[in-house]
Amino acid sequence: MTTAPALYRCAISHVRTSPVRHGLRHRTYMWLIDPDRPPELPRGLRPLARFDARDHFRGDHVSVRAGLDAFLAAHGVDLAGGPVVMLTHARVFGYVFNPLTLYWCHDPDGSPRCVVAEVHNTYGGRHSYLLFPDEAGRARVDKEFYVSPFFPVDGRYRMRLPSPGERLDVTVQLERAGGRPFTATVRGTRHDVTPGALLRLALRHPWSTLAVSIAIRVHGIRLYLRRLPVQPRPAHHDPENAA
Repeated sequence: MTTAPALYRCAISHVRTSPVRHGLRHRTYMWLIDPDRPPELPRGLRPLARFDARDHFRGDHVSVRAGLDAFLAAHGVDLAGGPVVMLTHARVFGYVFNPLTLYWCHDPDGSPRCVVAEVHNTYGGRHSYLLFPDEAGRARVDKEFYVSPFFPVDGRYRMRLPSPGERLDVTVQLERAGGRPFTATVRGTRHDVTPGALLRLALRHPWSTLAVSIAIRVHGIRLYLRRLPVQPRPAHHDPENAA
């Protein structure tokens, strides 16, 4: 496996099929990095990409990798220093919103060990799921965290999380009694990290993470105006994942 950093120009889509049909599609870009060695950018480009430990897990570790290792240790997993690649949004001009960050974790010999899916909601909460995908990258896990105000905290997630290569192709489906009412996909193409590539993507998608946050809120308002019932937000107490 390679831990060289990469940029993915991608399309993110959300499709809701029940109780009303509604879709969201947003173009942006994401980073694939080694959290032990985030890319070093020229000084003038640093405002376009910053990777802060405070944005992940409990937010109080010295590095993103330290936060990941602490989460894994709490679940009985020790990578023994094995390599990790992380798919995420970077801070852009000091702002970031990461609905989903993925960590592909490996043993020291490079063999896949597990995947961590870190989810953030628009209320400032965060929660991480430990997954053990099969050879095709498929995994299932019970939903434990309030994300959309229009779905209660029940059901299971069905995920397809193959390791990114030249293509990025991630799928997350919510399974509830009676069907799969929600599907999210992230699909993109890989680009080398160069100043020119970053500038082109940043100009094409300015304030990329703020745009994602705004798009989610706007679509939430549209669903509310369609009289979709709002589900109560339960208290979320998880000391390992708390901000």
